[in-house]
Amino acid sequence: MAKEIYVSTDIESDGPIPAANSMLSLGSAAFTADGELIATFSANLLELEGAAGDPKTLAWWAEQPQAWDAARVDARSPSDVMTQYLAWLKDLPGKPVFVAYPAGFDFSFVYWYLIRFTGESPFSHSALDMKTLAMAVLDLPYRDTSKRAMPRHWFSDDPHTHIALDDAIEQGRLFCKMLAQLKADSAALKQFRAEAARSADPT
Repeated sequence: MAKEIYVSTDIESDGPIPAANSMLSLGSAAFTADGELIATFSANLLELEGAAGDPKTLAWWAEQPQAWDAARVDARSPSDVMTQYLAWLKDLPGKPVFVAYPAGFDFSFVYWYLIRFTGESPFSHSALDMKTLAMAVLDLPYRDTSKRAMPRHWFSDDPHTHIALDDAIEQGRLFCKMLAQLKADSAALKQFRAEAARSADPT
């Protein structure tokens, strides 16, 4: 079975939904299960023909001038960007798994753009949501699972800049810490069960 490559992805947009609004920037960082960053992809996109920015989102962008400028540098057609992105995904040394925080937002744009401009998605229809994973690892209710509730050692010193690739790398490293914790907890549980089984064995 091909190994999985975890593609931490962040997008910036001018509104909450694809087609009506546009994806402005796409950043992906590919990690192995061991937490090694092996490849990155970053591109800015021109707005969709016929789409319009959401007023609330544009008001938020007005308060983030540096991030807005970064998302508009060298913007290219969505068709060119997504064709290049598809080739990048297919060149990864394993099966790509889409990872995001929150996956429901970022994946809706990436999936729509992939299907619209390339006709296919190497991610299939699936995305791994980091908040859901954290809920399981921390044994918390979903609504109580926030970054404030997560252990400090899960976080790197990477800043959250609202620049797509920066945020994809930051969140990818967070995901890898969650994955490592999950593996450690699983190994500890297996060891506990094995020891319990040995102590219960009368022979």
